[in-house]
Amino acid sequence: MNRPSPRPQPRIPTPGAAPRERLRVLFAAAEAYPLAKVGGLADVAGSLPLALARLGHDVRLIMPLYAAVDRARFRVRDTGRSFALPLRGGQETARIYEASLDGGVPAYLLENQRLYGRPQVYGEADDLERFLFFGQAVVEAPQQLGWAPQVLHCHDWHAAPALPILHRRRSQAPERYPWASLLTIHNLAYQGPFDDRFASEAGLREYLPEGAIGGSLHSFLGLGIYYADQVSTVSETYAREILTSEYGYGLEPVLQQRRRDLSGIVNGLGEGDFPAQDPHLVAKYDAKSLSQKAVNKAALQRRVGLPPDPHIPLLGMVGRLVEQKGADLLAEALEPLLSRAQVQLVVLGTGQKPYEEALADLARRYPRQAAVQLVFDASLASLIYGGADLFLMPSRYEPCGLGQMIAMRYGTVPVVRRTGGLADTVADCHQGSERGTGFVFVQYTAKALLGALGRALAAFQDQGAWRRLQLRGMEGDYSWEASARKYEVVYRRALERASLS
Repeated sequence: MNRPSPRPQPRIPTPGAAPRERLRVLFAAAEAYPLAKVGGLADVAGSLPLALARLGHDVRLIMPLYAAVDRARFRVRDTGRSFALPLRGGQETARIYEASLDGGVPAYLLENQRLYGRPQVYGEADDLERFLFFGQAVVEAPQQLGWAPQVLHCHDWHAAPALPILHRRRSQAPERYPWASLLTIHNLAYQGPFDDRFASEAGLREYLPEGAIGGSLHSFLGLGIYYADQVSTVSETYAREILTSEYGYGLEPVLQQRRRDLSGIVNGLGEGDFPAQDPHLVAKYDAKSLSQKAVNKAALQRRVGLPPDPHIPLLGMVGRLVEQKGADLLAEALEPLLSRAQVQLVVLGTGQKPYEEALADLARRYPRQAAVQLVFDASLASLIYGGADLFLMPSRYEPCGLGQMIAMRYGTVPVVRRTGGLADTVADCHQGSERGTGFVFVQYTAKALLGALGRALAAFQDQGAWRRLQLRGMEGDYSWEASARKYEVVYRRALERASLS
């Protein structure tokens, strides 16, 4: 298939003034909150459809029916419809069940006990087979339901197999499959790679184009990028970063080819992510009652065993302790910080053993300054957002990131590296400036992180300016509605492109 010549940069969708057309959109995702959740993808797949529905669109979700889905809680009901599809020389059947997300968005759940009747979403030895079948079923299910989308919106590699299949069906029977398509990349590092044997057994060779590009497309995500009408990712900066060899994970050739059709749209936050509504906080507050944040700070210090002190700056981190999240920088930078500065630190999360052990050792050697909790604890996470003064996200790369936006909503000032969604959502507060919402560093080094922390700790000494900084972060618009309006623009682009193919 011939692609148009690339433009210099990926496009940033800008909502226009044209009258809003009611669109039919089918979301295909491996997980969606609250039905099933492993990571941030579930939050997007659970929240963005609701925001689009509030804008007047007919949005529906499709995902596998895992054993972990609580059928009674979500009133999962059998539609009575099923269909069989070929799979690697055999045949599998999918039965369609239905539930509803909060807000009334219909959710279609595909049952196949052999493939999905398991407690966990990912991490199975046959994940490639499981999600190849899911991609096939995504294209077939609307034919059984009597409802067809105008746009098929696939998320990450798990749903991406639907895109080459749809492209082939559309070329063969455009009257039955006139749908446009969008692929959203949440993290390019996860691609669903396959080898030549799997490609032959699964019938994927026919979708691999000739030439150098085809040689790099031995993954579900790569095929999805090639065949989707539009491609998006979860921040404007990340859309530019993935065009490079540093961030492209081997897919930069096909992304360069598709850059004309590539957009960046930052994720939003849920409506409940506000300190005035958080049930885990000791004292709820908003911009008008920001002084109540000090109550949560004292509660956080007591809970993790640090001496309560309203005047000492308290740093918090919530997240995976892996290199992507900057755990190696933390392990290197925190020792000199704790030894030289009057500061406290709370870290919550799990991850790779070397980083867990390094941080735990730091807490043992500085028991009055550092507390490290190597667990997942939702209530403690909320208390860190609500009680810390500074929030650390020194990521090596970050497609979007939600922690920095939650922190700003809670009046907790982020310290971040300028990458991906962190660059798009946190404006640097220069020394003496009355602008900015956080402290940003560029180079991925402990020295650069310490420099940003030094600026932040100096700013903390002027409590009047600090309060204004907190309020600037709290007043930002991190809603899904703003993002949903940008998706409307990309959907229209996908429809235009599909009509020309």
